[in-house]
Amino acid sequence: MIEIKNRKVIDWVKECADLTKPKEILWIDGSEKQLEALRKEACETGELIKLNEEKLPGCYYYRTDPKDVARDEKRTIIATERREDAGPTNNWVQKDEMYQKMRTLFDGSMKGRTMYVIPYSMGVVGSEFAKIGIEITDSIYVVLNMNIMTRIGDPVIEELNKGAGFIKCLHSKAEVDAEKKYIVHFPEDDTIWSINSAYGGNVLLGKKCFALRIGSWLGRKEGWMAEHMLILCIEAPNGEKKYVSAAFPSACGKTNLAMLIPPKHLQEKGYKVYTIGDDIAWLRVGDDGRLYAVNPENGFFGVAPGTNSKSNNNALMTTKKNTIYTNVCRNLDDNTVWWEGLDLPAPTNGEDWLGRPWNAETSEEKGAHPNSRFTAPAENCPSIAPEFFTGEGVPISAIIFGGRRAKAEPLICQSREWNHGVFLGSKMSSETTAAANGAVGVVRYDSMAMLPFCGYHMGDYFQHWIDMGKKMTNPPEIFNVNWFRKDAEGNFIWPGFGDNLRALLWALDRCEGKADAVETPLGYVPTRDSLDVEGLNLTDEQLDELLTVDHETWKKELEGIKGWYAKLEHLPKELTEALERLEKEL
Repeated sequence: MIEIKNRKVIDWVKECADLTKPKEILWIDGSEKQLEALRKEACETGELIKLNEEKLPGCYYYRTDPKDVARDEKRTIIATERREDAGPTNNWVQKDEMYQKMRTLFDGSMKGRTMYVIPYSMGVVGSEFAKIGIEITDSIYVVLNMNIMTRIGDPVIEELNKGAGFIKCLHSKAEVDAEKKYIVHFPEDDTIWSINSAYGGNVLLGKKCFALRIGSWLGRKEGWMAEHMLILCIEAPNGEKKYVSAAFPSACGKTNLAMLIPPKHLQEKGYKVYTIGDDIAWLRVGDDGRLYAVNPENGFFGVAPGTNSKSNNNALMTTKKNTIYTNVCRNLDDNTVWWEGLDLPAPTNGEDWLGRPWNAETSEEKGAHPNSRFTAPAENCPSIAPEFFTGEGVPISAIIFGGRRAKAEPLICQSREWNHGVFLGSKMSSETTAAANGAVGVVRYDSMAMLPFCGYHMGDYFQHWIDMGKKMTNPPEIFNVNWFRKDAEGNFIWPGFGDNLRALLWALDRCEGKADAVETPLGYVPTRDSLDVEGLNLTDEQLDELLTVDHETWKKELEGIKGWYAKLEHLPKELTEALERLEKEL
């Protein structure tokens, strides 16, 4: 039985109950007995379906409303007193106005339902990096996912009873009405309210909402960083470990890099790669002047389609037990799951993500939704690093930025120094693919892959990066990568996947001044001989193409960067000076 002694917690929960009017309140204590009772209840009501216990032990299936299948950026709002604090790239509503609107929607939204109160920690409880949150919800699905994605239970209660502050997260699925859906952040009040959605990305409020949007606001205020980054450990043959963080927009191979399996050539040399995080990093400056990172999450909320034994076997293995699958296809013959790209026979007797009969041989539509998901415990991952469990933070040697570009960006490029690296991150861009709505090949800017997730003005966000650089006596080196360079026939030149480790090893050598490079207007790129391409069968012409900074292409790129910067209202002078230098050198 939970005993809460923190008056602020008690008063806030009562305030939420008075507003939403549930039939009862259940505090989540993290015990397996309580969680199992909730799983059983959800299966009895049809909210969840228990899957084959022998093939997928502890796994469950969940479907969302067909209009509620992804993060809803248009209805994601930053509500502050002043418009300029949210900046031009966020949807802004004045704080008091938004509270009034949300209170109307939340009024009585939990009538006849149970209110679940989930105290949780982002980060290992009690560590320097950890932050406490409490999510109130009327969804068992949210409770069970938060159990996977965050740390819940007695240690969190103990921190609260010691007087720890907390982020106030209120969610109600209400009517799951797409026209009344809002995911609202009140960063000045450490508060997040989400209503009329039951899809994970909009309702698991510890994830993007807390860990990035509120986290970025807190980081700026408190002198640390919340970033949309994976964290990777690379172990050399001599046993020395180096740590890399990397930011990529969607569809650029972020999860595959986070769980990278070295190619045979490098495995035989003795290289090993471990996963610390696949999505979010919190970073602080240590006493030694280096930048340290933790993954504040406790699980992976990954995209299922395309995940298979060849593309990302570590991710696939992670989903084999105690996982919740959302909007995938169900195989009725053995009560397991399937999705497009999975290297298992597609079911002929199945249900698609809408619950309709589905036959791989005759059905015209896809079985799984393109954004179908798995929520899996990080401890399941075969490549999970021991450092993940300590919560102490690992020293970052290199920060990697990357996008999907057919011609402009070289395979890898090193910044001249920290502020120039901030410039490289600020101009990050990707070209749209056929998987996205609209025209193919349109360049979209997504600075540091944080455009949808920064909780305040992007110009101030860039300034925070520059200010953080001033705090470090031994900052990480910053690199930009592009795995997606194409030849004249439109074919990818670089093999990608595990072979991306070759570029990362060059970067780590550069951090120690070991590898050769050529200076270009964009920064330093590898010499042909300094990059390990053994066994890749790349011609000299292909390698040159991968490492070329074409001046005429980049003169056109300048106009796009200028246009992007113009939208941001104000910028640090360090970035405009870097852009001017690039233009001059071109």
